[in-house]
Amino acid sequence: MAQPNNFQPKLVEGLTNKQIVMISIGGVIGAGLFIGSSAAIAKAGPAVILSYLITSIVVFFVMRMLGEMAVMQPDTGSFSTYASKAIGDWAGCTIGWLYWWFWVLVIPVEAIAGAEILHAWFPVLPTWSYALLFVLILSLANLFEVKNFGVFEFWFSTIKVVAILLFIIICGTAVFGFWPLADVSGIANLYQNGGFMPYGFGGIMGGILITAFSFFGVEILSIAAAESANPAEKIRRATNLVIYRIILFFVVSIFLAVALVDWRSAGFKEYGTFQYVLMTLNVPGTKLIMDSVVFVAVASCMNAALYTASRMLFSLGARNNAPAFVTKLTPNNVPRVAVLLSCAVGILGCLANYFFPGQVLTFLLSTTGAIALLVYLVIAISQLRLRKRCEAQNIDIPYKMWLFPWITWLVIITIIAVLGYMFFSPDYRYETLMSLSVSLIVVLFSVIATRKNKAKAAAAQDVHPTV
Repeated sequence: MAQPNNFQPKLVEGLTNKQIVMISIGGVIGAGLFIGSSAAIAKAGPAVILSYLITSIVVFFVMRMLGEMAVMQPDTGSFSTYASKAIGDWAGCTIGWLYWWFWVLVIPVEAIAGAEILHAWFPVLPTWSYALLFVLILSLANLFEVKNFGVFEFWFSTIKVVAILLFIIICGTAVFGFWPLADVSGIANLYQNGGFMPYGFGGIMGGILITAFSFFGVEILSIAAAESANPAEKIRRATNLVIYRIILFFVVSIFLAVALVDWRSAGFKEYGTFQYVLMTLNVPGTKLIMDSVVFVAVASCMNAALYTASRMLFSLGARNNAPAFVTKLTPNNVPRVAVLLSCAVGILGCLANYFFPGQVLTFLLSTTGAIALLVYLVIAISQLRLRKRCEAQNIDIPYKMWLFPWITWLVIITIIAVLGYMFFSPDYRYETLMSLSVSLIVVLFSVIATRKNKAKAAAAQDVHPTV
């Protein structure tokens, strides 16, 4: 039987409560925290603590705004769907495609990082083989049932959370002088070695630019919750706890790192933040432990990237912003074509890296430099407009952003200021220009596509007028 024109494919509620909880807890912890935080420390010194704290608060406000919209309408398209309602179909189409582009490029990056670790452990195969196997295995896991994604992410998140907590316990013990394996204690490194803010406020801003991208991915919660029972309640509960988790995992762990070790140490850049701190504390088997944790973080991030990219592509197809065939589902209600296409782009990225090392993939990644901030900006603008619309129509809002519209405007102004800083900063101008160029191309494509959709809908209405 032919499907009616208004047919909307629906995903199954396959994620359990404990899986959603662990995704919300551990989903924000990526390899960027374990390794990439060293770049933020080099930019800001001990004041990187403020960089992480400021970013944590902004991200929490963004999540609260997203939570307000998601509780009212849980949707696998998340902020892309809300942007369509608040700003226009072209905006939802644009931000959906940009988000998909960001995550399909994360796939080869994480696959390559994981392959290098596997090759170091088992040098029987070339690195590119491990990268392809890595992508294929996780793609197959995502292809059969959504609960497979949930199971993988549950255990990945559990390992990451346990690793962070153990790091905090070990470092906390050392700060108070009770760690027996090394003569390292106290917090003198926070104010010695050039002071707490050796590079002033500019250093803090530079740290924010790096840390902001470490947090990107926390919004996946609103996408995953749409494939669970009672999604509104899960989104509300998880959003309320986001700020505590972020501060514990990011701010506290980085505070302990720069308190125990001189921030100017070359070891931060050479080994990564967590590994170097644990090496300083003479923790046995540090390299193997951290390589294992980083591998899990990489696998978790790629698992999330495959899931998120496929769901956003599915949502774009369901709203006629992508070819209809991407909404085809397996008997278990998994968007098969969307998963396979996202996987294929990830594999092409891996191959491009090995055929043209340091060229094609590096260029493509430069186009994603500001997408995270653009997504957050669209979330804030969407919440601002939808909230005003609801209040004008006296629609009940069960989960509200605080101090509306003041905090919303503060977040919007902050994000625009950071984008402006990136544009004028020599260190970030190229990536910002590339991101804005790609965004303008996608906007043009989205405007044309949405106008065609409206014309088709109008023509269909003329042929089949509503009785």
